[in-house]
Amino acid sequence: MTSKQSGSPRPRVGRPAELDAERIVATAITLADREGLRAASLTKVAAALDVTPMSLYRHIGSKEGLTDLMADTAFGLPPVIGPAWRPALRDWATGQRAVFARHPWLTQIPITGPPRGLNALAWMNAGLAALRDTGLDWGAKIGAITVVGGYVRQSFVTDRHMAEQRGTEQRSEAQSLDAYQRDVSTLDLSPFPEVAALFVDQVFADVPPDEESSDGDFTFGLDLILDGVAAAIAGRG
Repeated sequence: MTSKQSGSPRPRVGRPAELDAERIVATAITLADREGLRAASLTKVAAALDVTPMSLYRHIGSKEGLTDLMADTAFGLPPVIGPAWRPALRDWATGQRAVFARHPWLTQIPITGPPRGLNALAWMNAGLAALRDTGLDWGAKIGAITVVGGYVRQSFVTDRHMAEQRGTEQRSEAQSLDAYQRDVSTLDLSPFPEVAALFVDQVFADVPPDEESSDGDFTFGLDLILDGVAAAIAGRG
């Protein structure tokens, strides 16, 4: 008599974790954080959970449904903001930027309409609340938070793309801009007098460290937009 083959499968100990939408979404977010949005396909999520892709549909409905749940969950709730509109809207904007930094794949999801998820609606509510006492009408408030939110998203995308390119070239931002200064300075800039004056002043030859420069650019742009909101508020007076 021989014993059972050592290669035979062993029975699992304990019950497997119950499959639900929350567990599916959490797994998808983990995969996306690690490898990007494409890594959160239904096939890869199912493999990570050791289930069949078809079993996911009972809980999330569709790939688009999963993506929507991922985005709303990843954004979470907005920060608590104060009563003064400008610092409140600034905190609202920097809060979104921090979310994108934690979950860069969020910017890969196309915007196809107004907010629908509960967390997205909470962010919308916080932005509107920041402008509650400004005298702006609903259209102006929606316009303001749309412009601010769009700026945050595009600014993050631009910074990330440039950082990825510098990584490919194995250069710092200062090195990339210094090379840009040298390359463009060799061109005939006489048709572009303002650009020529810019390069004569060596603006791109001396920049702060990458993170400081990125933060400064973001703050400058945000202040320009908030100045526009302030002008709109003053115009209601």
